[in-house]
Amino acid sequence: MNGKADPRTAGERTTSRARLDRGRGALGPALELVHTGRAPTRAVLTAELGVTRATAGAVAAELEALGLIRVDARPGSAAGSQGRPSHRLEVAEDGPVALAAQIHADGFRAALVGLGGRIVATAPGCETVDADPAKVLASVVEAGAELLRTTGRRCVGAGLAVPSAVAEPDGLALNPLHLAWPVGAPVRRIFAECVRAAGIDGPAFTGNDVNLVALAEHRHGAGRGARDLLCVATGHRGVGGALVLDGRLHTGSSGLALEVGHLTVNPEGRPCHCGGRGCLDVEADPLALLVEAGLEPGPELSLLRQADDLLRTRYDDPAVRRAAEALIDRLGLGLAGLVNILNPDRIVLGGLHRTLLAADPGRLRAVVADRSLWGQSGGVPILPCTLDHSSLVGAAELAWQPVLDDPLTALAGATG
Repeated sequence: MNGKADPRTAGERTTSRARLDRGRGALGPALELVHTGRAPTRAVLTAELGVTRATAGAVAAELEALGLIRVDARPGSAAGSQGRPSHRLEVAEDGPVALAAQIHADGFRAALVGLGGRIVATAPGCETVDADPAKVLASVVEAGAELLRTTGRRCVGAGLAVPSAVAEPDGLALNPLHLAWPVGAPVRRIFAECVRAAGIDGPAFTGNDVNLVALAEHRHGAGRGARDLLCVATGHRGVGGALVLDGRLHTGSSGLALEVGHLTVNPEGRPCHCGGRGCLDVEADPLALLVEAGLEPGPELSLLRQADDLLRTRYDDPAVRRAAEALIDRLGLGLAGLVNILNPDRIVLGGLHRTLLAADPGRLRAVVADRSLWGQSGGVPILPCTLDHSSLVGAAELAWQPVLDDPLTALAGATG
């Protein structure tokens, strides 16, 4: 040994650094491909990024070093590929998490969500919502902070789903009708303050719950692969809609796009909070089903749970079947109008609408086809949401987005 560096080793290190430097701009796109399941192997990652195999390897190695993904040394062939098998890529099961929070009319819930839309831990849900948004948000953030303390996970940020249109750029809840919160409540500012007070340093985001359902389903669920995805869902009260256009959530000029709950589907129907009558919001939500079936809602379970249970256990009851058919027809009428305007290539339904679809899929699809031009010309696939907690997963997606955009910068400030 003469103490001199091996020139071949030094050259290899220089080459590796050069490959990684060229690939730094690909770290975010590469992470998103693994995050959404579109790059299960290094060969697929190479093809999707349009880089050399060596550069893709360097990018994958850097993401693994950041604790975001795992590169499986045991090779697995990429689907449809020939030749040498490629290393498999997976999100790191013990990697960072986002704190996700959801507020709805019957309570709130907090969870930790990892890459790939995996729910790592959940806190027991609360079944009451105070009229003061600051009290509610402080409670749900504290529940999430306790999960972080218990699990010891590094946190990249926090996301909040609320049953209201969220106006941009200030993050104001414009119509929290079912929460008894003041109109225009500054939910984003309050949530961010609660996150900071809890000692969580990552950024905090807020969005409409159905928008976040659509985002989650597009990335990880029934909407994966759709170009123009329409999502319509009931929460615990009311009806919301969202649209993903060309792979991106469409929120309009100020975050208020697609307030589908106020489409009129029954002109002689129930009065709506908006001042109209017969809106989808009051004609096709859980309360509407219970009332239509002649039942008095009970206090022991959420309205959504009561309506779901009714359809699953008593659908043979003529009164329940008639009520379900009435809601299906109204929902189908609303969907048909949206199909005529938006021409989506896929529709996903969440909340009670998912259960209505399962109860009588033929009836709903027939109504949409009969009342929509594009439905008649070929049909639009109507699918149930496949994620059990899609609002929470979508809220987490807001917090994960800065990491997907620039992993190195975002993780520099992550707590853990």
